[in-house]
Amino acid sequence: MTALTIENVTVARGGRPVVQGVSIVVPAGEITGLLGANGAGKSSLALAISGLLRTASGSIKLDGQEISNKRPDLVRAAGCAVVPEGRRLLSNLTVAENLQVSQFGMSKSQVTSGTAAVRALFPELEKRWDQPARALSGGEQQMVVLALALVAKPKILVIDELSLGLAPIVVQRLVPTVRNVAAEQGIGVLLIEQFAHVVLGLAKTAYVMEGSKIRYHGTAQELKDDPALLHSAYLLRT
Repeated sequence: MTALTIENVTVARGGRPVVQGVSIVVPAGEITGLLGANGAGKSSLALAISGLLRTASGSIKLDGQEISNKRPDLVRAAGCAVVPEGRRLLSNLTVAENLQVSQFGMSKSQVTSGTAAVRALFPELEKRWDQPARALSGGEQQMVVLALALVAKPKILVIDELSLGLAPIVVQRLVPTVRNVAAEQGIGVLLIEQFAHVVLGLAKTAYVMEGSKIRYHGTAQELKDDPALLHSAYLLRT
């Protein structure tokens, strides 16, 4: 079953369109990549999916249910978890307290099973559990924001800039986790990146966004095999 369908979505910020007629399909259990240079409109699309930005037109559906322009808490309750760019945490709260905030509205059994699942995914956080988020390294903070998204066991996980500001060795640690949640947990993942090597090493399907529009849609393997195709998609403008 198709998990997330974005169809002909347009988003404006400050009266200017930053996403224009974008259509993307994210199947359940697969990693779908969205590539594009800084300023292409990728993060605005992620915010629209999360409910933090309104769409001007088009639809965003999760398993056929319209979620565009719904409140962020209702988007999350429908099964779509978004990890925004910038590792946004409550810096003065501990890892455990950040997790508790993200579990608002969940049942006791959901909290128990969700917490156990993310602790198993990120054993490195055990020693950091009672430390404030501000004391964590960038890689540890990224683990925490992923844990906050995954604790509710979503159907769809949208990750905006997984690798931004992280050392390659840290990214290498996170890559198997993303692969695991798709392959073993059946979660559809939309991986949004400006660095192609991360996406092309994980995704089955890839989209390239430039100048607020989708310029390429095909297999990730095609882009890996033909770097000139990726380059042209990044540079194409109308």
